[in-house]
Amino acid sequence: MREPTEPVFEPFRTGRRYESSRVVRLGDADASGTLRLDGAARFLQDVATDDWDDTGIASSDVWVVRRTTIRLAPGARWPRYGEHVTARTWCSGAGGAWAERRTDLVVGARVLVEGVALWVPTDASGRPVRLRDDFHDVYAASVNGRKVSGRVGEAPVASDATARPWQIRFADLDVVGHVNNAAIWQAVSEVAPRDVVSVELTHYAALERDDDVRLLVGRDGLWLVVEGIVRVGARFVDRG
Repeated sequence: MREPTEPVFEPFRTGRRYESSRVVRLGDADASGTLRLDGAARFLQDVATDDWDDTGIASSDVWVVRRTTIRLAPGARWPRYGEHVTARTWCSGAGGAWAERRTDLVVGARVLVEGVALWVPTDASGRPVRLRDDFHDVYAASVNGRKVSGRVGEAPVASDATARPWQIRFADLDVVGHVNNAAIWQAVSEVAPRDVVSVELTHYAALERDDDVRLLVGRDGLWLVVEGIVRVGARFVDRG
């Protein structure tokens, strides 16, 4: 049985929806010209930030992503270098101190990639805070009463996983001093199967500049570990 946090890929129904257009650039694509997973993660992350900024809500809260699933839509392919992509996003559920965001990456009139992410607002000290009234004022219609769990499951490491060092670069750090979500997706792009169709990535704790990180890789997933504790875990699904 799957965890109750399994994302639900529901179509947009009502309320606020935000769209922006972008192009798959050289820095987003692999050697074959296919949009990499970390490129897709940046698209999802950036359009989420653009949507929040566009609401006009004045807040000192910093939103951090806790869990993201990126998958190919049924029968679809990954976007390719040079293609114009519409990133279409909306808030699809909420809890007391977290919110779920759906994002579709559309080329032409077709949804190619679907994303579901769990985001958590934090204060200046990094502690989660409850969703504020102005959040509900903007997003209540698209949430449409749908409650989502903020629970994340355990992170068991595969017994056959192999380990290697994983170097944190200065360029990987974001404005809150943690390794940025999109930078972590670069590790996923490096080791995921070439025929991957879905990846779920979960942040159990932040990675910071001076952490001594080990990357553990198994057939169906990866784990970023510091002093024996899993900070980030991902699982893959391929076409097989």
